[in-house]
Amino acid sequence: MRIELVIDQRRKDLGGFEVGRVLPYAKRRAVGPFVFFDHMGPVDMPAGLPRTVDVRPHPHIGISTLTYLFDGEIMHRDSLGTALPIRPGAVNLMTAGRGIVHSERRPLALASQSYVNHGIQLWSALPLGQEDCPPSFTHTPASAIAQRSVGDATVRVLIGSAFGVTSPVAAMLSTLYLDVQLPPQGVLELPALAQEMAVYPVDAAVRLDRQPLAEHTMAVLPPAASARLQAGATGARLMVIGGAPLDAPRHMWWNFVSR
Repeated sequence: MRIELVIDQRRKDLGGFEVGRVLPYAKRRAVGPFVFFDHMGPVDMPAGLPRTVDVRPHPHIGISTLTYLFDGEIMHRDSLGTALPIRPGAVNLMTAGRGIVHSERRPLALASQSYVNHGIQLWSALPLGQEDCPPSFTHTPASAIAQRSVGDATVRVLIGSAFGVTSPVAAMLSTLYLDVQLPPQGVLELPALAQEMAVYPVDAAVRLDRQPLAEHTMAVLPPAASARLQAGATGARLMVIGGAPLDAPRHMWWNFVSR
């Protein structure tokens, strides 16, 4: 199988810390409903770090944001009155709809501690008929996320259905989002779970159908394609995203997404 496109992350300064941005990309604006992909960290958060690293209140429209942590903790607050710590393994879905404001800050309880923040933030477009829906926030704890052993891999089904299990996280569009962990030399036969799919190695290079794929790069697969993923000597963690193609092109400007 050929890889349709490989996208390298670009470093973006969010005002105090950097992220690796993969989507949107000039040659690929979306994979399934996902129009935005940021790899956050791993970044050291030393004790007494100035509050300038906080992501201060900012607005969104027309999307759902998905925040998923591997390590660390982020305090989420929004204009609905939500105040909730985001912790590893949980899925946090904020639907902006016609408009919401939120912030992402260092929890006060950790102000005097050193720790590492590491995770992924995605934006998913909303269906054309739901772009102006009321805003909402849904937290799904790590304990509620379905997990399966598939071949050599441990797979957490964060959104959608795969390998006989379905995530409790509801999505408005056809969506696939998996957290895959492979042991050293481990193999996962990834079926065509969605019409559009992409694979992103988080922490180590892998082989995708015998082709090398570096960490921090995204491989977009051909439509409705399956793939064979194999880790190297250290094992690997990968994110798999996808879904049906978007129902129409989207325009993105700053934090706003709309037709």
